[in-house]
Amino acid sequence: MTEQTLSADGKSAPVPADAGDAGYDKALKPRHVNMIAIGGAIGTGLFLGAGGRLAQAGPALAIVYAVCGLFAFFVVRSLGELILYRPSSGAFVSYAREFMGEKGAFVAGWMHFLNWSTTGIADITAIALYAHFWSFFTPIPQWVLALVALAVVLALNMVSVKLFGEMEFWFAIIKVAALVTFMGIGIFLLVTQQPIDGNTPGFSLISDHGGIFPAGVLPMVLIVQGVVFAYASVELVGVAAGETENPRKIMPKAINSIMWRIGIFYVGSVILLTMLMPWDAYSKQESPFVTVLSHIGVPQAGNVMNLVVLTAALSSLNSGLYSTGRILRSMSLAGSAPKFTGVMNKNHVPYGGILLTSAVCVVGVGLNAVVPSQAFEIVLNFAAVGILGTWAIIVLSHLLFVRKANRGEVERPSYRLPFSPYTEIATLIFLAAVVVLMGFDETGRITLYCLPIIGLALVAGWFGVRKRINMDVFEKTKL
Repeated sequence: MTEQTLSADGKSAPVPADAGDAGYDKALKPRHVNMIAIGGAIGTGLFLGAGGRLAQAGPALAIVYAVCGLFAFFVVRSLGELILYRPSSGAFVSYAREFMGEKGAFVAGWMHFLNWSTTGIADITAIALYAHFWSFFTPIPQWVLALVALAVVLALNMVSVKLFGEMEFWFAIIKVAALVTFMGIGIFLLVTQQPIDGNTPGFSLISDHGGIFPAGVLPMVLIVQGVVFAYASVELVGVAAGETENPRKIMPKAINSIMWRIGIFYVGSVILLTMLMPWDAYSKQESPFVTVLSHIGVPQAGNVMNLVVLTAALSSLNSGLYSTGRILRSMSLAGSAPKFTGVMNKNHVPYGGILLTSAVCVVGVGLNAVVPSQAFEIVLNFAAVGILGTWAIIVLSHLLFVRKANRGEVERPSYRLPFSPYTEIATLIFLAAVVVLMGFDETGRITLYCLPIIGLALVAGWFGVRKRINMDVFEKTKL
């Protein structure tokens, strides 16, 4: 079946329908989608990562969060316009297929799989580490906790998309509630001028400790490549569109909300943190929120925040299994992924792709058994490449979509990425700059060394599947 959209001259313009979108249960409600959008924008990059980055760059971290958040919004807004043109569970893989050809879809899909399968390993490692915070779990080996976490989230993901939506809804509620509570406490301390460790909260804690750039501009620039990955889940809202009732109504609101939530939760939190305590009071060994709460005598602050970051890791694992299952199904029906990843169970869940991702995560369980102290850093190198590749393909697909619309071949929806094509070009330049900045970091250099290996694997993979590519995955009619 081919969808129809109404063009500016009142004529009906056909839109190709992706065969990979058939069979899904439209069970995600507006509240699920809104919370998936929030959850994708808030994770451990803020709850844990902000402490070390504050210690490195000071208050300038707020500027970095704002700039990186703006480009992350450009990526998801590009995806949003494509969603309104044609909602698809294949998301950016389906759009890459339409505007870049099956090679583009192949790269998009496997880069996304690389990102989320390795992120899944990082997530189960993080879950095990956070569980060890409590003495009850200390005697249990790290790899056992990682395996249990994977098994539980995998089982729940297999039940139905509605259960996935409910899990993400409550995971997001916990994260937002924690941030809102902290910001409420922080604002109260700021307004009442309650001293913390002898320091009176206020802008003077910034101005009297080196200003906005206490360590200079260079540290601010160098942390950009780390901050970008704090927003690495924002694109997942696009995958949810294919299982949402009336996505053309729900998605614009959910996507637009990402921008102000980044502004409040990331930028606002960092500004508040720097006005409550000096920037050099924070460290990468501790969540900055725990640092503040413990210094004002809030009982069990560490336990509460550990629960929050544990929730964030579970949410990330849950989302990764969900999205890779849908993406791999879209690729399978086109012939560019194993055939078994295209199958669904009776609950309309593409379990083949979910199981493949889980199988890679089991490798992570092995890493937790063999090198538990290094498992987290090893896999993050590969996840970084996958994130940048996925974002770049989303922006490129949108750019090609706009060019096609300018030729009158497709019709752009009224919900559009502002200032196109300059926005896309600026975003691609920014992503390229992040790759360059990775070379200044020891972990980032390891990632760059892996690029030729990943490139060769993609080329070899393409030559392995090209003879069985299904060119009729779209049901097309001539415009």
